[in-house]
Amino acid sequence: MLSLSSSDASRYLMEVLESVSDLELDDVIERILDAVEKQPLPSSVIELDVMERAVQDCSQTCDETIDNVFNIIGAFDVPRYIYSTERKKFVPLNMTTHSAPSLCGSARDKAELFRERYTLLQQRTHRHELFTPPVIGAAVEEGRNKFQLKTVDALLGSTAKMGDVIVLGMITQLKEGKFYLEDPSGTVQLNLSKFHSGLYTESCFVLAEGWYEDSVFHVNAFGFPPTEPSSTTRAYYGNLNFFGGPSTTSVKASAKLKQLEEENEDAMFVVVSDVWLDSVEVIEKIHLMFSGYAAMPPTCFIFCGNFSSAPYGKTQIKSLKALPSISRFVFIPGPEDPGPSTILPRPPLADHITEEFRQKVPFSVFTTNPCRIQYCSQEIVVIREDLVNKMCRNCVRLPSGNLDIPNHFVKTVLSQGHLTPLPLYVSPVFWAYDYALRLYPVPDVIIFADKYDPFNISNTDCLCINPGSFPKSGFTFKVYYPSNRTVEDSKLQGL
Repeated sequence: MLSLSSSDASRYLMEVLESVSDLELDDVIERILDAVEKQPLPSSVIELDVMERAVQDCSQTCDETIDNVFNIIGAFDVPRYIYSTERKKFVPLNMTTHSAPSLCGSARDKAELFRERYTLLQQRTHRHELFTPPVIGAAVEEGRNKFQLKTVDALLGSTAKMGDVIVLGMITQLKEGKFYLEDPSGTVQLNLSKFHSGLYTESCFVLAEGWYEDSVFHVNAFGFPPTEPSSTTRAYYGNLNFFGGPSTTSVKASAKLKQLEEENEDAMFVVVSDVWLDSVEVIEKIHLMFSGYAAMPPTCFIFCGNFSSAPYGKTQIKSLKALPSISRFVFIPGPEDPGPSTILPRPPLADHITEEFRQKVPFSVFTTNPCRIQYCSQEIVVIREDLVNKMCRNCVRLPSGNLDIPNHFVKTVLSQGHLTPLPLYVSPVFWAYDYALRLYPVPDVIIFADKYDPFNISNTDCLCINPGSFPKSGFTFKVYYPSNRTVEDSKLQGL
């Protein structure tokens, strides 16, 4: 139960409500209450500063300005929220005992990396209709269709055989050829049999169903934690801005931005991967693309690396000429571009490489890999990494029968809520910045700039796009239209 702590807070609220008409009073009070509850409150007593922030959020009009229409958010600028199991809500980093992230992470950062991934998936799974306890007084049949999650220590503490249990945990290989299921409470050896659809790799989290006997968990079926649409997540956690950018609240809450997005039907994003600037043929095709879009320039060109056909070759950004003057250009480095290492998140291309180009093209942005783009009310995540092959090579068991790899891949990534659900020795991550690779809440669009064949797949209200390698796929690229959320397959051929 919330209460106003002082006469100052009460007096301030009374002054605010005096100017509100009787017809709007109930609605305004309700909005202020919602704004208060969405704040990380230290106690049940409302101080004056909390009330002032709540009123400010309700009357905020900054999201109607042009500043919030288009924003590029680097991985190191993504806000960090940590799920509090006691308060059942996400709290900002500065309200926890965690230290500020550093590239040279501590041992605690590595442990927290997996613990936070687990906690995020656990709270999401507990909310799913199959795992919520039946309502008191509900029909008996309803209770039969519900499941209860167990922990590993619940299995280890049992001396008798336990049948029909479901455990959420991470697949690990602690001994060669022997797989284990791990959660914060312990590890248990697995005896694997049946898998549902998806790419099951080490370090990915699964729901394992089976029976436990003699220190071995015999798994009848493996499945992924259920995915959750962004709208469902926000219904629980309000308008917290998980995504990043200048807005204090989620852009999803802005009716103005939504209207602007729908009205601007000419807006389009051109996505090209492997823009080899040392290849004469690639440069000719890129200039041909520019001339084709001269009459109607796109909102943004998203150019992903590698920017050289040879690893760590000379990145000739200045070879791009005759660029549309009103389009934005976003450059995302690839795994073989000049840079510190292949560890994600990867910093932008060095300033000395891009300085001359940035002076000529002021609307160009050289950003991190991965990065986030906010356009009106849409959230777009872009990553340049050859993930499909890595995940297939590191599968515990490849899907049998219909090898629809792109669908398996998309399902795996979305259910994990993470861009790289792989062991750290396969896909290294800066431990303290692992949160920048999260996909929670699920964004509207994810662009996987992968050398695998191009695909467009929609899953959990999220559009997943792979433009493929521009030079290797016959100069194919993708065009995304935000107003109706459609993708156009494009190709430069016979020209």
